[in-house]
Amino acid sequence: MQTHLTDLIKDTPEGKEADAILRSCVHCGFCLATCPTYQLLGNELDSPRGRIYLIKQLLEGQAVTEKTQLHLDRCLTCRACETTCPSGVQYGHLLDIGRGMVEQQIPRTAYATFKRYTLRKLLPNRALSSFFMGAARLGRPFLPDHLKRTIQPKPSTSSTPSGRIHSRSMLILDGCLQPALTPNTNHATARVLDRLGISVVTAEQAGCCGALAYHLNAQEEGLNAMRRNIDAWWPFITRSENPVEAIIVTASGCGVTVKDYGHLLQRDLDYAEKAAKIASLTRDISEVIAAETANLIPLLEKSKTSSPSSSPRNLAFHAPCTLQHGMKLKGKIEPVLQAAGFNLTQVADPHLCCGSAGTYSILQPELSRQLRDNKITALTMENPELVVTANIGCQMHLQGGTSLPVRHWIELLDETLTEVTT
Repeated sequence: MQTHLTDLIKDTPEGKEADAILRSCVHCGFCLATCPTYQLLGNELDSPRGRIYLIKQLLEGQAVTEKTQLHLDRCLTCRACETTCPSGVQYGHLLDIGRGMVEQQIPRTAYATFKRYTLRKLLPNRALSSFFMGAARLGRPFLPDHLKRTIQPKPSTSSTPSGRIHSRSMLILDGCLQPALTPNTNHATARVLDRLGISVVTAEQAGCCGALAYHLNAQEEGLNAMRRNIDAWWPFITRSENPVEAIIVTASGCGVTVKDYGHLLQRDLDYAEKAAKIASLTRDISEVIAAETANLIPLLEKSKTSSPSSSPRNLAFHAPCTLQHGMKLKGKIEPVLQAAGFNLTQVADPHLCCGSAGTYSILQPELSRQLRDNKITALTMENPELVVTANIGCQMHLQGGTSLPVRHWIELLDETLTEVTT
């Protein structure tokens, strides 16, 4: 794709990156077939190719309007187009550049500005989310059914890791909403890794991965959250005795961002090198478990002679976009679940987004609900007893639309190992 960027942008680092991405696009249209919003709306401007043209026009100095902003806002950033693209177009990075520039040129209404500000300040605040979740648990009997389903009981403290100190250790990202909404996810992860001879440690000062603010176009605010995490993790990585060998993330939506710290902070002289190191050490929990197969399989083999499990056996697995398209980790979790004795049902169009996409379900509720309903239909086509996924956002979003339990897959592995080893 030929470009003629304006003098104001073409020689800047962002302009050079955008120009390279634009030039890699051959406007073949393969991306249209896998874009969720194009599938729903049928408008080329709500497809990756159309949005690329809009960003190109922006960078070439053409007029930017509220419609430009709307079409960019409607993008889920699911990155299915990147998986499909034969030219390797880094659409996600281009979208970040385009959205940031449009945000500076097109003012939002006072209500829209307040709504986005509130989301940025409330959702990453662990103290507030824990308070509101506690209140929601107390008021759960009086809530509508779709809200009741998303409120998990507070986990028991009776089943905790052994307390053994292993020679191997890994950091875990607690995140912002997950400790309040689905606290058992990281507890289960710690128990599984304890059985595999790995200690899990937490950096108390680490918090939101930065994705929420960054993708709401408060990009510097998001980068500051990333810097805080790097500062919190760095002592564990550089300590002389028993440095951590990885940073585990159990929410793929956070994982894809942390793995991108090196790119996002590449122009920060104080943090570029550290950010690249953090990114190289970051692992989705599925990567860690896959690397420990030799130790895991003997434990799971014992289940064949143990008493029949009370856990549901027929599962539908929802692969989050951030897992399969963002981190390119498709196909790592399913073999583990099958080795644990679960039967995975067929899922139609597994590449399509469920509509969660961070704050998308709040800011674009109608499109989000349509995508969720389509995804639930695809997940339940063979009547599974349970749906499992790998991202808290998808988990909560899907649970609001179905009476089937929706859980994180690591919880099922934890329960299987508990049945085998107790």
